[in-house]
Amino acid sequence: MLTASATLALLFHGVARAQSTSTAPAAVSTAVPTITISTAVPSPSVALSSPLPSQVALPSKQAWCPSEIFCAGALLQTVNVANLYPDDKTFVDKPTSKDAQAVLADFQNISNSTTYQQIVDFVDSDFTGEGLELEALALPGFTQNPPFLNNVTAPLPKVFAQTVHGFWTQLARGTNASTLCGSSGKCESSLIPLNHTFVVPGGRFREIYYWDSFWIVEGLIESQLFSIVNDTLQNFMDQLDQFGFIPNGGRIYYLNRSQPPLFIQMLARYVETSGDKTILKRALPLAEKELKWWSDNRSLQIKSPFTNQTHTVFHYAVNNSAPRPESYLTDYTTANDPTVTPALNGTEKAALYAELASGAEAGWDYTMRWYSTPNATNGLRSLNVRNTVGVDLNSILYKNHVLLAGLYGSSNQTASSRHTAAAASLKTAILDLFWDSKKLAFYDFIRNTNSRSTVFTAAAFYPFWSGIVPPEVASSAETAFSVFSSVNMVLNRYNGTFPTTFVDTGLQWDAPNAWPPHQYIILQALRAIPTNVSKAALPTPASNQSTFDLIPAGQLGLDESELPGQPVHGGTTIVNSTLTGPGADLNKANNTVANGGSAVLGEGWSQVLQRQLANRYFASALCSWHATGGEIPGVLPRLSDQELNVTLSTNNTGNMFEKFSNLDIDSAGRGGEYTVQAGFGWTNGVLLWVASNYGGVIEAPLCPDLLDTPTATSGSSSGGSSSGAPGSSSTGKSGATSLYGASKESAFVTVSLVLGAIGMHLRL
Repeated sequence: MLTASATLALLFHGVARAQSTSTAPAAVSTAVPTITISTAVPSPSVALSSPLPSQVALPSKQAWCPSEIFCAGALLQTVNVANLYPDDKTFVDKPTSKDAQAVLADFQNISNSTTYQQIVDFVDSDFTGEGLELEALALPGFTQNPPFLNNVTAPLPKVFAQTVHGFWTQLARGTNASTLCGSSGKCESSLIPLNHTFVVPGGRFREIYYWDSFWIVEGLIESQLFSIVNDTLQNFMDQLDQFGFIPNGGRIYYLNRSQPPLFIQMLARYVETSGDKTILKRALPLAEKELKWWSDNRSLQIKSPFTNQTHTVFHYAVNNSAPRPESYLTDYTTANDPTVTPALNGTEKAALYAELASGAEAGWDYTMRWYSTPNATNGLRSLNVRNTVGVDLNSILYKNHVLLAGLYGSSNQTASSRHTAAAASLKTAILDLFWDSKKLAFYDFIRNTNSRSTVFTAAAFYPFWSGIVPPEVASSAETAFSVFSSVNMVLNRYNGTFPTTFVDTGLQWDAPNAWPPHQYIILQALRAIPTNVSKAALPTPASNQSTFDLIPAGQLGLDESELPGQPVHGGTTIVNSTLTGPGADLNKANNTVANGGSAVLGEGWSQVLQRQLANRYFASALCSWHATGGEIPGVLPRLSDQELNVTLSTNNTGNMFEKFSNLDIDSAGRGGEYTVQAGFGWTNGVLLWVASNYGGVIEAPLCPDLLDTPTATSGSSSGGSSSGAPGSSSTGKSGATSLYGASKESAFVTVSLVLGAIGMHLRL
């Protein structure tokens, strides 16, 4: 077996060594950027003369979505059954080129004996370019050198953070009045017009999104772009005025669901950092309106099986009985797939559509977290979202009440006291229903089984982020570390950041996917642990054990041998790290950037984990951007075409991905119902926050060598038996070859394809 140090020497080459003595990128242009609105070309996979396949009966009309074009109905279903585009969302983002009645009349003229050619001609004739109603805008007050850059010590990280700061100029949008359908009657669009500037996530997410905006706002605050933060809040307040809640995103097909309610937290951060309290006159009544919507539409009474107390808690529960318009064919196929038995009746399909929409409302669409049983065999047909009382949602709402109490302060003591009491009630419920004092972790509560879930996810850290620290954690260093022992294991066992779960289902909110918001939440959770229990040294496992042994029994719900394996590069071969024993900790205590920077004298265990995770996240963003064509003239040279050909990026200029693989620091994530997105708002925001808060310990990363193309070998490294097990060097789903291919090659192929398809090779 290769030693850890030898492996790392082969695995990494020096991006840090490539930088010159220059420390400043070229000035970022503050002019309005040029964005290309391209019309996706319909491309069915069968002969155009072929008739469309037969359809199942139409779902019922959805009262919340009245459009006969972009909502559930004959037109939407027929176009989707034709499968004209790789992404279902493409069609519903296309404004019509005619008034609605003319479009419907044209559709009626081809509704009998329809061929693919007729549908292609209809879409080409009656619809225009997706995203046409939006325009790029300049950012008032943009400065090249925001103050947070002074917190970053190392030259390359500082220049990269400055480069990412400049990406906001490419993602600012506004409603294009010249192309907006509005109430003109000349055309119809799914866009919800906004009155103020906003920042889009990127890729297919070309409009405003609710929970994405929280981390975008965190980055905008670091960039001192307070006017854009104010604009973002004003847009959300306009939506609260118009709809009574903040929808998932800025399209009419999202009007039956919200997302994790982070408006109040954005508001509090804005007031705290800008000092602008004038916004509160409008914002506080609307914040109350949002909380009332959640109380009226998403609350439950749960009698605790642990204490017999009855608690008011909240869950994601969308009233929906049709496929989601932006994922119509995906949902339609899930419900009607003839290869999956038993077939669903109409009532069962409607219930499944409600589950699918509820998972989307949660933002985690999708994950085994929502399955009715951890080992469910029917995939998304096993979703049980509405019966799952999410620890993350309730933690967010708890913090909302705490923050509102503070925002009212002495100006309205009655309202402040009311929110303090509501927060206390939710805290009691969270500690009762979700906290497992034996496993030392928070879990969802499943109401139809009246028990806690056994699935460990990144949601376990939301209560700590929100300020809920169980008494036994606050009083014991050993207990406090045990809560974060899985973070320690990831940083020792894997090359990347913390995954959403430790089970690889192929879904995008499961392993190996690691999402920027979760890295932020874990860092914030670590910061919330009292100093008196976090200043001790990092514990070490017994000499014959890995860091998995430090995790409380049952916390992950998996044996060590069931964890995903970590592929290891070694020259021209690839073998997997051991599944058990100290050899599994291939990154253990080497103090390289691969493991999270150099040790700092006197660090407590919480500081160690923060430093390592912050470095690992920064490395993931920088290395994947560099591997897809990113360069900083005079500082970070562009990779050779030979290297960029590995990632199909010879014509690309660098991508900030929405999610990463926890198996690599230069790979996008994978899986899910849409291709990996680049852009990317919350990735940028978290990176700038990390740079500001951890800039003193961030070091230049050493990125993997793209020309080290491994081939699978039949041997595996010494340690626990790996024959046929997850992480073994077999050719199964979790084998070395498939893991490496999925986390690097396949992900980059997918990204290149989607960027090419939507004409959005980002010039970031």
